Amino acid sequence: MQADERIGFRRHFRAEIVPGEAVYLVSPRGTTALSGAAIQKMAPLLDGSLTLPELRAAVDIPTEQLDGMLGRLASAGLVGFHAERPRDAAAGAYWDLAGVGDPVAAEVSVVAIGGADAEAAERACRAAGLTCGPDAPFALVVCDDYLDPELAVFNAARIADGRPWLPAKPYGAQLCIGPVFRPGDGPCWSCLAVRLRSHRRGESQVRRALGLEGPVRVPEASLAATRELGLQTAALQAAKWLAGMRDESQNAVWSLDTLTLSASHHPVDRRPQCADCGDPGLVADQARRPVRPVSRPKGVAAGNGHRALSAEEMWERFGHLADPVTGIVERVVRDPRSPSFLHCYQAGPNLAFAGANLSSFRAGLRMQSGGKGRTDLDARVSGLCEAVERYSASRFRDEATVLGSYRALAPDAVHPAACMLFDERQYRERERWNAPGIPFQYVPERFDEDAEIEWTPVWSLTEGRHRLLPTSQLYFDAEGVGSIVADSNGNAAGGTVEDAILQGFLELVERDAVALWWYNRTRHAGVDLESFGDAWISALPERFSELGRELWVLDLTADLGIPVMAAVSRRVDGPAEEIMLGFGAHLDPAVALSRAVTELGQLLPAVTGGYAKGMPAHLLDWLRGAKVAEQPYLVPDSGLPARTPADYDHVPRADLRDDLEHLCSLAREHGLEVFVLDQTRPDLGLPVVKVVIPGMRHFWARFAPGRLFDVPVRLGRLNSPTAYEDLNPIPLFL
Repeated sequence: MQADERIGFRRHFRAEIVPGEAVYLVSPRGTTALSGAAIQKMAPLLDGSLTLPELRAAVDIPTEQLDGMLGRLASAGLVGFHAERPRDAAAGAYWDLAGVGDPVAAEVSVVAIGGADAEAAERACRAAGLTCGPDAPFALVVCDDYLDPELAVFNAARIADGRPWLPAKPYGAQLCIGPVFRPGDGPCWSCLAVRLRSHRRGESQVRRALGLEGPVRVPEASLAATRELGLQTAALQAAKWLAGMRDESQNAVWSLDTLTLSASHHPVDRRPQCADCGDPGLVADQARRPVRPVSRPKGVAAGNGHRALSAEEMWERFGHLADPVTGIVERVVRDPRSPSFLHCYQAGPNLAFAGANLSSFRAGLRMQSGGKGRTDLDARVSGLCEAVERYSASRFRDEATVLGSYRALAPDAVHPAACMLFDERQYRERERWNAPGIPFQYVPERFDEDAEIEWTPVWSLTEGRHRLLPTSQLYFDAEGVGSIVADSNGNAAGGTVEDAILQGFLELVERDAVALWWYNRTRHAGVDLESFGDAWISALPERFSELGRELWVLDLTADLGIPVMAAVSRRVDGPAEEIMLGFGAHLDPAVALSRAVTELGQLLPAVTGGYAKGMPAHLLDWLRGAKVAEQPYLVPDSGLPARTPADYDHVPRADLRDDLEHLCSLAREHGLEVFVLDQTRPDLGLPVVKVVIPGMRHFWARFAPGRLFDVPVRLGRLNSPTAYEDLNPIPLFL
């Protein structure tokens, strides 16, 4: 307290004195009542005109009692000291309401980038009570695009000198302000830019075509009112910071849609692996470490799978990753075409196709990341996890890589053909295969074993050592090697690394078993839905009948003995059967069944809601023309008894690590090696892995010799291997 400071009620209060009753302090946040004879005497003098000594002299109250009262009022935030009467009473009341002092003589440096107007921004700052100077310790940076390359230069300079700054985009229909970047404490602009770019992937092709370093400029869409609103709000945020106000909103991008007047905050997370403010070697170091599963007791052992965390826990921890500005996916929303009894969610574009020309197949069934589940929350979490696994498997250029040819790096290097499994005849006929423009039917160039390419270490769970796989086979990359095809087969997310590995392994088992069935067109036993004693499952045939459809399930379990099921549904009330499929695999047959029918439910909206505009021709041909009478492998073999839970040798285990040890033991017995790459991104925290098992089949058209031809014979499904030319001519469309 200075000698000339005056004491009074906080300036956002007005004292209304009712003699003999109470002193009422009226403010924008409500009314506070103070009772007692002493406060009745003192209240008229607490108008901010007296210093403490003057107040003591003016009021007939013992000094000790007076000081005690003032201390209690100050602790309650009702009175305070002021250096002088404010020239702007409303401004003084505002800062008192905020709980901070006036930003008297606070200075800000205004920097304009791109097409921003520095003079207009300075006027707004002065109106907020600030002074402007080029060397101020705090900067307000106005721009017309948060991804302007000049911001990268400015960010680097601030990291070097440690000065905080506030970005603002007061232009366009959507205004953006914040966060306050504090070098050394929290994220930097580069952390935010990575997330912003992930929402503007559509610009990348245009930017490359035009040779632009920065973003594609769009027409300005604003009014004088919206621009002024943006500038004044940015100046306000700067003034609040300089006044000493600190809150969580300053760690977020505040956005305002001026068309709807809806505003929201979007938290900005620091990327520990950021090349500018973090350790860019984190992701590479992670890949070079062994992946050694640890004990993970199962928290959930039903529904969509055996998991370490419940759906509620997963959404609470990771739901913030769905955000239209700073998330890795804009939103996770229920598919509006989904029938009420099926829970299906959409979670943004499928980044596994990020490098493809989407114009010819954007309406394919796999063009969106999505989720499914028995409950609404299960499906929402499933959708988020699929979006995260594909984001995490996208190339960010900080991955662990080794440059060299296959010949130079063998035997540590694994030949990509062992994983992609294209037949030599497919390479010879690649122009025919690729002509329809179906991404999952694409046949690449032949691999050049002498070409120098990037390789990434993967950990062998079965052999306990590192091997090398082509980086472009592990990460989605628009600029990858032309002879390598990357896909999302074996990519998985989970509450723990062990959880993710289990899901990735089971996906490979599922796809392999489906390929053996589909391309060989073998007949299989049906599954008795009633025998599982699950009311939700038992009710599904009737619910499907309400949609004019039939539902049945096939048992596709192959040589590994892990239950794999295919849920099949066809329309029965129209000329087109619109046959749709869904698959599931799990050590627990009940979970495999749930996964199959929920995946069918996830894909069913493609036909129940009417064909999407631009649906690929190959998919339309199937939906309009395929009939189970002409595809008998789609229906249960009447000569085989329907499968029940008793037909599966399921041993329940309480720990995910025990499940993984069992799966690795099965793989060794069948001469298979299991590779794992930990693709968890440090800034996300949601565990993601890529599981690769060379020799296991994708259910897409990969016709190299091996399991596709041998396993059906070993299992007695066929007397001899199917001839190449007799394989199912319809590539699986999922």
